[in-house]
Amino acid sequence: MLALIHFNWVIGNSWGFAAALPTKENGDRVLNPTKMDSAIVGFGLILFASFYFIKSSVIPVAMPAVLLMYGGWVICLIFLLRAIGDFRYIGFFKKVKGTVFARMDTRYYSPLCLGMSIVAITLEVLELNP
Repeated sequence: MLALIHFNWVIGNSWGFAAALPTKENGDRVLNPTKMDSAIVGFGLILFASFYFIKSSVIPVAMPAVLLMYGGWVICLIFLLRAIGDFRYIGFFKKVKGTVFARMDTRYYSPLCLGMSIVAITLEVLELNP
């Protein structure tokens, strides 16, 4: 679903785009992603989901053992770092809190990333201790 939102931006739709970008207090964007940036994030999200489908044998594809061993931990770390943020505009520990993005980030984006990280950790720990 998150990948579809990013691909929606790639094709030029703007639904949710402004609220998904951090801004300074004066309204200036901190990030100015291109359509290619949105496509990369969309494909990355699909890759992450595919990793778990492959790892759980829902999609029968051979993957290198090292990728199966560490891929889930990398995904966990990516989402955990996103939830923690940059300590200024993004994440639970951001300083700028009065913007539309900051409110959406506190309410939805950072908790979603933390939740995805916890799910990834849980899947990795359960695999280590069947």
